Amino acid sequence: MKIYEALKSQRWSILWAVITLVLCNIKMPEGDEGSGIFFKGFDKMAHLGFFYVLTVLLFYGKINYQHNFSFRSLTIFKIILICVFIGGGIEILQWKVFTYRSAEWWDFISDMMGCFMGVFSYALLHLSNYNEKKV
Repeated sequence: MKIYEALKSQRWSILWAVITLVLCNIKMPEGDEGSGIFFKGFDKMAHLGFFYVLTVLLFYGKINYQHNFSFRSLTIFKIILICVFIGGGIEILQWKVFTYRSAEWWDFISDMMGCFMGVFSYALLHLSNYNEKKV
């Protein structure tokens, strides 16, 4: 029952992880990167954005599950670990399964930058919430 409640509170992050997995592995249109909405570095920016949103949704689900806004190092570590596994898994899939996509260390680094931006946002929000309660 407790696992069901935890998964239910993470439904948005699970949905976003599936969307991220699909979007990171679809075949991109042929042609040069400079055509249309795509530009040089678009892929890295997309990875960063996907993982920023994923991290924020993971924190949102955790806050809803525990019904408070506590700052725990273990929660942050778990969320970073989830992002490492998902980001690494995407790159392994691109390397071994979806060979029309290229697995790159820079994509993984962009994933982790998005994750750490989400952690930083959570920390800032927590500090501002904590300071408001003290006053």
